[in-house]
Amino acid sequence: MDDSPGQKKQAAELKKAEKRKSEVDTLFARMYEDWAAGRITEYNFSMLSGKYQSEQAELNTKIEQLQSAIATESQNAADAEKWIALMKECVNPTELTAELLNTLIEKIVVHEAVKGEDGSREQEVEIFYRFIGKID
Repeated sequence: MDDSPGQKKQAAELKKAEKRKSEVDTLFARMYEDWAAGRITEYNFSMLSGKYQSEQAELNTKIEQLQSAIATESQNAADAEKWIALMKECVNPTELTAELLNTLIEKIVVHEAVKGEDGSREQEVEIFYRFIGKID
């Protein structure tokens, strides 16, 4: 499947965050060298190091979140492709066989029956399909 617009945007954001993280790491290293060489004061070093450390932490969190979102979206796309391939294999069945059910369905959850005030009995059944989960 092609990358979705959302996935392209996330990839661009990830690249931008990774680039900025690299820049901040370099700036932090240079600032430390300036402090060690006495070119900046202890006060300025403390102030700037706090700023850079906060930005590094924020960028690390953002990078992790974007990587996770991209991985999840990629997995969802792969699962959709698997589902489509599976459906193509199962087109126009002449009978519902155990093999076909096992191919299509991951699990079936049968909930406890509930009796209504009028004596009727209701029981919820959930069907979870392979690769795509429950369809509401």
